[in-house]
Amino acid sequence: MKFLEESFEKLNIPFDNSVIEMFEQYMDGILEWNKKINLTAITDREEFISKHFVDSVLSYNFREYIDADSIIDIGTGAGFPGIPLAIVSPDKKFVLADSLNKRLKVINELASKIGIDNIETVHGRAEELARNKKYREAFALCISRAVANLAVLCEYCLPFIKVGGHLLAYKGPDAEEEVKMAEKAIKILGGKLIEIVSVDLDGYDHNIVVIEKINKTPSKYPRKAGTPGKEPIL
Repeated sequence: MKFLEESFEKLNIPFDNSVIEMFEQYMDGILEWNKKINLTAITDREEFISKHFVDSVLSYNFREYIDADSIIDIGTGAGFPGIPLAIVSPDKKFVLADSLNKRLKVINELASKIGIDNIETVHGRAEELARNKKYREAFALCISRAVANLAVLCEYCLPFIKVGGHLLAYKGPDAEEEVKMAEKAIKILGGKLIEIVSVDLDGYDHNIVVIEKINKTPSKYPRKAGTPGKEPIL
């Protein structure tokens, strides 16, 4: 776990032995469960730390993250970036949403065992959950590492964000190109591009797209399940 500790120091993320132990226990749990159900293609421990843990906490010192009091992680998968952020920010509350309930059951079991008590999981597709009054435009921040292109991701995520809130979308080296393709979707869905932040940590290249919610999302969005991916707003 030395690489994790070194990365936390470089990113100015406070930690102690108990925090590192929680990360290690979560990794052990995911890798053990991964033998039974498909949670991650990454099974090498050093790569797991780099691509799941360090990647997830890159937004820790973003103003939009610091100011957020309610956070939803759309398409959390095996709990990323929600779980790592929940561990380093025990004062914040997180809702982790995913369409596969078996993943959420693993997350709940591991979180309970490890003592991560500031998360709630919710099962369902983003297109359906965003029509639930409990979740629609209820969050100050949405975070997502989902692999969907940005236009599709905005339709999944922006309906959850209250006006004045933000989306932090974790993206790879093609972030600028994705932003250009998503300009129409961002505007229609009530968003405004703030910036693309390139995080270079020892050659580890990643971009986080910051979008502010400046208007309410029209009630017709998100469209019915499956439509955003098949017919993105371009």
